[in-house]
Amino acid sequence: MTEDWRVVESVAEYETPWYTGGYDLVEQPDGSTKRYYWAELPPAVVVVAVTDGQVVFVEQYRPVTGETYLECPAGIVEDGESFTAAGARELREETGFEAAGVSLLESFDVATGLLRHERGIVFAEGLTPVEQDLDDNEFLTVRSIPVDEALDAAREAPANDATIEALLLAESDGLV
Repeated sequence: MTEDWRVVESVAEYETPWYTGGYDLVEQPDGSTKRYYWAELPPAVVVVAVTDGQVVFVEQYRPVTGETYLECPAGIVEDGESFTAAGARELREETGFEAAGVSLLESFDVATGLLRHERGIVFAEGLTPVEQDLDDNEFLTVRSIPVDEALDAAREAPANDATIEALLLAESDGLV
């Protein structure tokens, strides 16, 4: 099937510190060509962290949408880092919790009609309080919600896709 979709040209039109945007000129199966626009982002991780029957969230304002969201801790996977290592690091930095155990629930491509972006969902347990280490653009409030209320709380507007996905996967695996 992919042999019917030849990339004639791939162009990165702009680059930012957060993502690259561009298009692929693609020859379609009928011989016509079309530009398919994309944004490429580094891999990211989302963490479902549970301690004492509570899911650990962060609340943060998102300037892009102008809303404050209840979210699972999350962040960019650094070069050479696994999803689990990135998840443990992001959890520690954002919430001030060190996890005794972190496991990968799933990794998948996100918004495949537009993005070149992989997301990993990890589960963290055995949490011990440590010191937060926030980035200079992170202004977070840590908030814990009972496990049986976490998904409903995450679905309240404004809702975050990555948080809902993460909680649904954890629920499907019987972890929350």
